[in-house]
This record gives sequence, C-alpha cells and structure tokens, in this order.
Amino acid sequence: MENAGYVTLTRQSGLMREMEIIAHNIANAATSGFRQQGLVFSEFVQGIEGGDSLSMAAARVKKTSVAQGILTQTGNALDLAIEGRGYFQLETPNGIRLTRAGAFNVNSVGDVVSSDGHRVLDLGGAPINVPQGEADVKVAADGTVSLGDRLLGQIGVMVPEPGADLKRESGVLFQTDAALAPSEDGLVLQGHLEGSNVDAISQLTRMIEVQRAYELGQKLLDMDHERSKSALQTLIK
Repeated sequence: MENAGYVTLTRQSGLMREMEIIAHNIANAATSGFRQQGLVFSEFVQGIEGGDSLSMAAARVKKTSVAQGILTQTGNALDLAIEGRGYFQLETPNGIRLTRAGAFNVNSVGDVVSSDGHRVLDLGGAPINVPQGEADVKVAADGTVSLGDRLLGQIGVMVPEPGADLKRESGVLFQTDAALAPSEDGLVLQGHLEGSNVDAISQLTRMIEVQRAYELGQKLLDMDHERSKSALQTLIK
C-alpha cells in the first residue's frame, strides 16, 4: 500500500507540473516568438520479490518545440522573422541569450535592440548600429543590414551544437552553454514577425486529459488513505 501511495503521489506531482506548463503555453499562444514546451517522462521499473514489478514515472525534463510559428507580414523595417532553423542572439546583463522574437527597434544611441532593450548582435557578437533618423534600412535574407550602399552589419542567426540543451530563461529568451554556429538554412524575413508555435487546440485537449488523470489519482489517494485509516483503527481495537 505504501508503494502504491508513493507512486501515485509521484505521478500527481508530475501531472501538476505538466498542468502548469500547459497553462503557460496557452497563456502565450499569441506571444510573438514563443516556443511551446512539454514534459518528458521517464519510467523506473523495479522488481519486487514475490510480486509484480513496481513502475514509477516521473516528469524529468522540459522539452521545447522547434516547430515553425506562423509568419505574419507587418511592413515594419525592423520586424524580423526567421524562416527555418536558428535564433537571434541578444546581449543581456546575464550574457548571450537566444530568441525567435524579432520585434526590434533602435535605441537612443542607434543600436538595434529587442523590445526589452537588449542589443541585437551580429555574427561576430557585436552590436549593430543604425544612424539616427534613418528609416530606410534594408535587411537581406542572410541577415545583412544596409542603408543604401552602406553595410551596417549582418544579424546573426545562430544554432546551438546538435543535442544542446536550451533552457528557457523567460517567455521568449533561451540560454545555452553550448557552442553557437551560423544557421545554414535560417532565412531572415524583413517586415515579418513569427507568431507563437503553440498548438492551442492540442494544448486544451491535453489540459482536459491531465485534469481527469489528476482527479483519478486523487481518488486513489483518498481510497488508500481510508484503507490505511481503517487498518490502523482495527489494530488499535
């Protein structure tokens, strides 16, 4: 009974974590550049002498979806979207961070920055500066930023090394300790933004499934508690 109760509690904890992630996904279904997350469950099986094996599943790892979000044309010169693999790299107080959210603008000193004020970096890790008052900036598919015949830099579209772990730091920022390399197939689209890649319908469906599974688990815990209570009362008598 104790093993069954422990397994159920572990499962309930995993379901609660998954519910929190699903709710976060749904809340950001309209957030530009947001990446849907899910949980990867691992299973531990141990044989029990004289009985069936004990199986325990636990939510161990958050997995980020790399599916392409819908691209929407805005017409704004510094609204940029990536079609294909890759991330923009931003300079933050905590180091280099990656994002797919490309609603950029120019700050008071002419640096191209994100909506949070983080400087957008070029392939070499340097900021890109646009002369004050100049609005006719062109961004090519390879990220090259130009003003007339003047080259201003090349926005870096980077990919982490294969198998690298991306850790979400905030809604649209990711951190990795892996080496970064230029994307071979990521194209920059000027005047576009990439929407969230959250599949709202599947997330709502999964939320209902998780809710039902949690309620069932709670009933099992209540039944186990009543059995233990009855057994204890019998022993006391």
